[in-house]
Amino acid sequence: MLLLEANQIEKYYGDRLILSVPTFKVYQGDRIGLVGRNGSGKTTLLEILARRLTPDRGQVRHYCPLAYIRQFSAEEITADRRLLEELALSNKVNQPTYSGGELTRIRIANALSYEPVLLLADEPGANLDHTGIRLLKEKLRSLESFILVSHDRTLLDELCNKIVEIQEATLTWYEGNFTAYLLQKDRELEEQRRAYENYVQEKRRLEATIRERMQKSSTMQKPPRRMGPSEARLHKAKGRAKQEKVHRAAKTLQTRLEQLEAVPRPQKSPEVKVDLSLTDPPENPILLRVHNLTFGYGPKVLVQGASFHIPRGSKTALWGANGTGKTTLLNLLFSGTHERIFWVPKAKLGYLHQGFENLDPRKSVLENVMESSVQTETVARTILARLLLRGDEVHKPVAVLSGGEKVKVSLAKLCVSSANVLLLDEPTNYLDLASRQAVEGVLQDYPGTVLFVSHDQAFVNAVATQLLIFEKGTIRPFMGNLEALKNKEEKGPDQGLTEMIRKMRLAELSQRLAEPGADKAALEAEWERIIKQLD
Repeated sequence: MLLLEANQIEKYYGDRLILSVPTFKVYQGDRIGLVGRNGSGKTTLLEILARRLTPDRGQVRHYCPLAYIRQFSAEEITADRRLLEELALSNKVNQPTYSGGELTRIRIANALSYEPVLLLADEPGANLDHTGIRLLKEKLRSLESFILVSHDRTLLDELCNKIVEIQEATLTWYEGNFTAYLLQKDRELEEQRRAYENYVQEKRRLEATIRERMQKSSTMQKPPRRMGPSEARLHKAKGRAKQEKVHRAAKTLQTRLEQLEAVPRPQKSPEVKVDLSLTDPPENPILLRVHNLTFGYGPKVLVQGASFHIPRGSKTALWGANGTGKTTLLNLLFSGTHERIFWVPKAKLGYLHQGFENLDPRKSVLENVMESSVQTETVARTILARLLLRGDEVHKPVAVLSGGEKVKVSLAKLCVSSANVLLLDEPTNYLDLASRQAVEGVLQDYPGTVLFVSHDQAFVNAVATQLLIFEKGTIRPFMGNLEALKNKEEKGPDQGLTEMIRKMRLAELSQRLAEPGADKAALEAEWERIIKQLD
């Protein structure tokens, strides 16, 4: 049964063609994963299919009840009690504020309360913890038909039976889940690589043959020495005829060279070198000390008696379930006004908010990034290129960017600012897989200190050098990433004893560093020595 039909869809932003879709049909049983680079038009297509955005050309018809989980919508709770209980929201109805994950669950519950035959879902896993992702999977499995935009490969693999890729305004359909799609794409990329190599070889062969023919032609009319005038004239006449023949052959080769279809060379990510000295970075080995911190909102206490420290140059992931206080802690650290939070004087903080508050939608990508930059425009452009924003894309106004593109612009702006400590709230939200890997690379190479919230295990393992684990109303520091934490938890009681003793000593040093009158120089020296031993 046909559920949705779109025909002759075209959508422009200015003079740029975003979408050109001759036909798009969704049948009962279709579980479609919609993929593509950030800014390729995924959200635009969903908005058109949901009839919330009017295309410049074409029409959309619905043949069934349809619901839409939008990416950034701010919604009141309208779902029934059953759905609220299933999505662990029933005890949060009267909260004054909600975490990013809780807002996502509200959007899911509201959409499913309509009991749709077809669901359109734009990044429904954004900000969700592992429990939230599990609940989302259960809900999507209960639906027979949906169109899903997600950067979560697991969702696309486990739930989808078709993948639609948007690239350069056009749609390409692939049968199977995301893994099947990647296998087909790998074959296409291998064919493109071979085509590029064949193009380079043929171009070099034609250029070498043309040079050889022209060199041969230049010597054809020269008569040998001791040849009489009449013989020389005859020789030159024959030489001219041969020369014209060679010229014609060379011209034919030149035409073939000019008509040879160019194959683009595979792009490599440029190296990024941020000069952190321009931010007047602190030399202290410990940039932040938190001692016996308790916080929450209203009468609700989220964390009680937390103590930890942040080393210079570390990449620290705040890890825990939705609503445990991760974003609240980032806000407290950024404000710097709490009496239990101690930053060193030279620490300069930059904050990537979930709502992109640091961007001016009226200005271009490059204008936004350079607005507060202490780095050169070359460095800024290099970082943008590393984040897959290249060429003319840097002149696009921020207002027309996708959510993933805004994340990348926000991050680039922070990297070239005077900040030497970055606070990032869900930096992988709305990013496609290629963009997520690009952000990983930029943060790995960033010479400053980073604290970030993320529920993406692969991303945390790739970037984090230490964890702040939110559990049971406390914060537990851990030196290492999630994989190291898992390995430690799997060790027997007699294994890793020396490592455990050293980390216990680090925890003790962290407490003592926060005490008034402590010999900070001696304590920090011992702390650095233990870190080297652990490394």
